[in-house]
Amino acid sequence: MTETCKRTIAIIGGTGKEGKGLAYRWGKAGHRILIGSRDAVKAMQTVSELRGKPGLHDADLEGYENFAAAESAEIVVLTVPYAVHVDTLDYLRPALQGKILIDVTVPLVPPKVSMVQMPREGSAAMQAQGLLGDGVTVVAAFQNVSFEHLMTDVVPECDILVCGRTREARECVLSLISDAGLVGWDAGYLENSVVVEGLTSVLIGLNRKYGVKSAGIQITGIPRE
Repeated sequence: MTETCKRTIAIIGGTGKEGKGLAYRWGKAGHRILIGSRDAVKAMQTVSELRGKPGLHDADLEGYENFAAAESAEIVVLTVPYAVHVDTLDYLRPALQGKILIDVTVPLVPPKVSMVQMPREGSAAMQAQGLLGDGVTVVAAFQNVSFEHLMTDVVPECDILVCGRTREARECVLSLISDAGLVGWDAGYLENSVVVEGLTSVLIGLNRKYGVKSAGIQITGIPRE
């Protein structure tokens, strides 16, 4: 990666499994990664943990409180549980203006997490866009890939569907997906995130039924080059 391609990416909820997995892949690709947490000390502990992973010893990783991480980044990735989705967005709204927010959140409602339960706005990503307003471009991605796939160097048999308001924002996220060594597809309008987020509950149900941990999806019929 050339220096001109390097991005500063804040991962909100970056101390969780999904956040660590994305930090691992983007850190190895050469991006500057800001791990965000409600507790800055916990964020810095996660940075120390990640530095122990192969290929991340000299990576550009820093730990911050969530607002500070979002404020300092070009692109922000939200990887928090759905139960705190709205509160987190309300808190971060001023720091997100003028930026792309990649919302990884899935509206899982325990205990029936294998049953699709969408919010009245249609999806978590659409909820985020409504809360944040036109000053933020929300893109939905990474809902259907298990964190077990992210913490390895293997290209998983799992594709990433990307939904967002503008083609330019989707292409930016697709570029980051490629940097992460994953396969992404432009899935169109943000409204299509209803389907993408709903698939996560289906995949959780398949994991339980067949005793696996990382069921995923792949797009067929299109040349993968």
